[in-house]
Amino acid sequence: MGTIGIMPCLDMKNGRVVKGVHFVDIKDAGDPVENAKFYQAEGADELAMLDIAATLENRSTRLEWVRAVASVIGIPLTVGGGIGSLEDIELVLDAGASKVSMNSAAVGNPALVEQAAKKIGPARVTVAIDARRNSAMPSGFELVVSGGTKPIGRDAIEWARRCQELGAGVILPTSMDGDGTLAGYDLEYTRAIADAVTLPVVASGGAGTLEHFYEGVVKGGASVLLAASVFHFRTFSIRQVKEYLKGRGIEVRL
Repeated sequence: MGTIGIMPCLDMKNGRVVKGVHFVDIKDAGDPVENAKFYQAEGADELAMLDIAATLENRSTRLEWVRAVASVIGIPLTVGGGIGSLEDIELVLDAGASKVSMNSAAVGNPALVEQAAKKIGPARVTVAIDARRNSAMPSGFELVVSGGTKPIGRDAIEWARRCQELGAGVILPTSMDGDGTLAGYDLEYTRAIADAVTLPVVASGGAGTLEHFYEGVVKGGASVLLAASVFHFRTFSIRQVKEYLKGRGIEVRL
């Protein structure tokens, strides 16, 4: 299983960190720079920063947000939202990101994943895969794009396998059914992805209790645990989560 990483996620809109439920009902969750500094000091292993409106607004990630956050942390920063070309990837990395995350653009142009992996290395390429339950799909999970607004009639688990073939280094699955609900990661979806690929999988969407983090590893098969609401609204500290996991036999960096 290896060492498990904790990754707070800054969902960005209009220069602020925000958090919603099922990708809607957005609430303000503070300043990105202050949050980034706080999470690094608390012991976060990585940080994610997602420009949630970029794809819907048909624009690239706001680079000034990336620069501001990257300038105050030393831990790896994964940036996603509106990344649709090799040029976008280069600009985001130049602004201080360590890794990029692609979602809708990868679905629309799978060659971009392959090109990015060759240019910057697989370890720096994350493919985020949003899905919802749909019994018509072979796996029971349907791929959703455009910030969680558009189901496209393709099997999400099959797409994860394809992403590994294309050279992606990390898969970040988010269940539309669980996002922001605090009801726990969608363990069935996360495990289906983890079983389908040999890559690191980031559990995302729905963590609300300490037990949920443990389940993300043991039942979901994740090697990185992403969370937003419980950290932004200070329900738990990162240290609390790590000490809980360590106490239950999960290897973490304290």
